[in-house]
Amino acid sequence: MAVEAMNQQSGRYAWLPDHQLHVAPTLAHADEVIAAIADILFEYQSQPAGIIQLSEVPLVTHSQTVVVGVSPIPRKVPLLVADALVALRNAIEHALFAEIEYRDGPLDEKAAKTVEMPAAQTYQAFEEWVKGRVRNGPPSLQRGSDLLQRIENLQPFHRYKGPQDHPMALLALHTNHSKHRAPAITAVRLAAIHREDRTPPSLADVERRPEVPLQVGEVIAETPRGQQIPVALFLTVGINRPGTTRWPVLMTELADLATWVRTQAVRRLITGTEPPTPALPARYDISVGRADDRAALTTGTTSSAAELYKDRLAARTVRRDMGETISQMENAPTVEELDAWFESLSDQDVLARMRQLRMTSTYDPEVMQDNLVVLEQMRDDARRFVGLAVAETDK
Repeated sequence: MAVEAMNQQSGRYAWLPDHQLHVAPTLAHADEVIAAIADILFEYQSQPAGIIQLSEVPLVTHSQTVVVGVSPIPRKVPLLVADALVALRNAIEHALFAEIEYRDGPLDEKAAKTVEMPAAQTYQAFEEWVKGRVRNGPPSLQRGSDLLQRIENLQPFHRYKGPQDHPMALLALHTNHSKHRAPAITAVRLAAIHREDRTPPSLADVERRPEVPLQVGEVIAETPRGQQIPVALFLTVGINRPGTTRWPVLMTELADLATWVRTQAVRRLITGTEPPTPALPARYDISVGRADDRAALTTGTTSSAAELYKDRLAARTVRRDMGETISQMENAPTVEELDAWFESLSDQDVLARMRQLRMTSTYDPEVMQDNLVVLEQMRDDARRFVGLAVAETDK
């Protein structure tokens, strides 16, 4: 009975042929590397002293907030980023090679050297790539092949506006740079500044900052002399797109590319159709041997390392701020006890509780009352947690 149930579960991935099973652990490995990056970045961004150091410089009519120090990003981060990007490209390249050998049989050395996934930003460039395979390329890379059509459908030139920003183009850009020139280039960025003296908060109060690395000596704010304006700084780590002035958020770049490879590129290359369901898991345990690799896929999760990292950062902010808020309520535990309660909750539980709170740009009595009920529930849950902890200590 158990075997039959397992077979039914495995059938969920009927679109993935046996000769392509290898792509799943490659994707899982990429996610594991991204998770390692996330762990390092979280510790880096959580350091008590902060990742930048500031100084107030008084002038005649105003004062300037100047960056006087930026904590170095751990050297392992750009090396792991390069590893993750190469693993994602490998998932595509290996799937392509496996598909060709499945169709055409084992390739001789000349034919094997012609097998690669192009990243053509123009139709002409793709045509040149096809012509380069006429003499020695395998049958599956010749005109008229349905596999060649699948390759063409994944090309950047189909994006008429900004083909250089197509995921396949970005993957090639990053991996070519890391393989032949240097590891990924990362830097601290100030993504935005938010004035905290304006209540209720509004998106209009958020100052978006240029997509450039933060530099020592940079002036990030100016205020009239004698005034103090509280601000929240939204710091992040960016990655340079080689040969450009673009510095997107590192984890967003990795997340977007990993999602595209897993949910679009690999499935379209293998099936030639709209991506079938379900998508491959972002990760499953590949550290143990498996008698049935196909069945192992059903044990995985679609929650990627980048998504969990985003939740982790958001939950950290909630834990940091909400303890102080709830402690001011009547009969509330102390800040320290509330902090301990929040730490006992999973990131997802913390965020689920926060999602119950409703934002409003005006004083809406109904919304305020609903929010009070949610906060009271948090307070009461924290009190029960503290009571159980005390009872356990008294045993």
